[in-house]
Amino acid sequence: MGKTLMELQSTKGDILPPHKFGTHDVVVLKPNKADLGSPALGQGVVYRLKDSSITVAFDDVPEEGLNNPLRLEKLANEVTYRRMKDTLIQLSKGVLKGPASDLVPVLFGERPPTMSKKDVNFTPFNRNLDHSQKDAISKALSSKNVILLHGPPGTGKTTAVVEIILQEAKRGSKILACAASNIAVDNIVERLVPHRVKLVRLGHPARMLPQVLDSALDAQVLRGDNSALANDIRKEMKTLNGKLLKAKDRNAKRDIRRELKALSKEERKRQQLAVTDVLKNADVVLTTLTGALSKKLDGMSYDLVIIDEAAQALEIACWIALLKGSRCILAGDHLQLPPTIQSVEAEKKGLGKTLFERLADLYGDEITSMLTVQYRMHELIMNWSSGELYDNKIEAHSSVASHMLYHLEDVKKTPSTESTLLLIDIAGCDMEEKKDEEDSTLNEGEAEVAIAHAKRLVESGVRASDIGLITPYAAQVVFLKKLKSNEDKLKEMEISTVDGFQGREKEAIIISMVRSNSKKEVGFLSDRRRMNVAVTRARRQCCLVCDTETVSGDKFLKRLIEYFEEHGEYLSASEYGN
Repeated sequence: MGKTLMELQSTKGDILPPHKFGTHDVVVLKPNKADLGSPALGQGVVYRLKDSSITVAFDDVPEEGLNNPLRLEKLANEVTYRRMKDTLIQLSKGVLKGPASDLVPVLFGERPPTMSKKDVNFTPFNRNLDHSQKDAISKALSSKNVILLHGPPGTGKTTAVVEIILQEAKRGSKILACAASNIAVDNIVERLVPHRVKLVRLGHPARMLPQVLDSALDAQVLRGDNSALANDIRKEMKTLNGKLLKAKDRNAKRDIRRELKALSKEERKRQQLAVTDVLKNADVVLTTLTGALSKKLDGMSYDLVIIDEAAQALEIACWIALLKGSRCILAGDHLQLPPTIQSVEAEKKGLGKTLFERLADLYGDEITSMLTVQYRMHELIMNWSSGELYDNKIEAHSSVASHMLYHLEDVKKTPSTESTLLLIDIAGCDMEEKKDEEDSTLNEGEAEVAIAHAKRLVESGVRASDIGLITPYAAQVVFLKKLKSNEDKLKEMEISTVDGFQGREKEAIIISMVRSNSKKEVGFLSDRRRMNVAVTRARRQCCLVCDTETVSGDKFLKRLIEYFEEHGEYLSASEYGN
């Protein structure tokens, strides 16, 4: 949509060091030697990330200064911060009127949640819903204020969210559907489009998946009548501007200017009307949480606000959307990773506790519906997390319960592909952890073992793009990427932190746990939510590479190791010698 892409590489020409840039971040480009407060060459949005480059979308390409070394700076998203702060101030004053005035006391525990007396029966749009999805949808449709849709890994949470939106739209509800990340919003848009529901996606086109651009507000506005009128007015203004340049007489000039001013006002009004038309006609408006405070939605209210990935969103970000509706449905899983809080002090004071988790603690089963059939993992991978975190309530759908790596096309049955769970133990192999300059931990020996297993999988016919190599530590990610860059056949294999891989899946997952020390220190590995996310990314094989002596110092991790030893294959890292 009229933006210019620029790809930036490291001046050293190799893998980028650990960084916090993500797609959609707002960034500025400066000369490398510039002072902190110096003006930028240009401002843009991160469009694509690779191991060795970052691509940025610019509205206006910088004219000069591109021949010298440059640096990229991430802008603290001022808009997001201000929107959250404004919402906090509004909440602290008390919400006595507006669409959410009856919802607020329920979400703060001052008034009990209510359901309609009779169960709601519905005819599903999606014929493949399982019993737990149908129950959850029925409960959501009969709730008068709030429902938590608890979706453990692989249970089809977004499928249920999409069905709820379609059912509510059919009932004539106006719906605001949000999520914390752009990609999660786009997922919902993509799945709603085939159903011909009147929807509009609000937000910056550079932040959307190409396949949803047709649903974007900008695109729909351009197709509207008022926009066509605005276009005609602009043409008229162009003609008048031409006349203005040629006009000699002062009075004639004054008349033309007056006419231009009137036209300009009319053009702005038509533009705003074009936007309002699209938004008013839509049954479903979709945006990120902070996007819900866009000026374009001022004064709009909705019958239902639905938030996907709610357990990954800051509570205050949820309120931006919630204040626009009288009922809400939050979908998420508070037993996976919460949003990252940079400030230790803010974390201590409760910024890290999400609204989803707070309501789960406050009302429990009364407002919670858990999905219990999962469509991702072999049951051996699932059973550990089901027993450890979900009271053994999760079942594997028959289509995945016993699927193996060697059932994939072109994959041979070999010692590397025939087990579902694999534990590669580096204990006693002289592979100690160490720290990098940023104080993040890495373990070079363990990294080599993890890469060696990935190579064995590829040699057995597994596609590199079906393998994910994940680790809790940023320094280990960088070291693994360095090793990968020497291996042509692993080019398509993704390497990421565990936190960066939430919401994703691969046929085979290799987890490098890194910690190996005589004090048995495990750091943040002991957060069961992080290990839950790590293990449940895997569909057909989960391989754990770790020092069992070190990690068994932690009770929770010790049970994980014992589970893998009992149900999987145990190997010593020495068997992966070069």
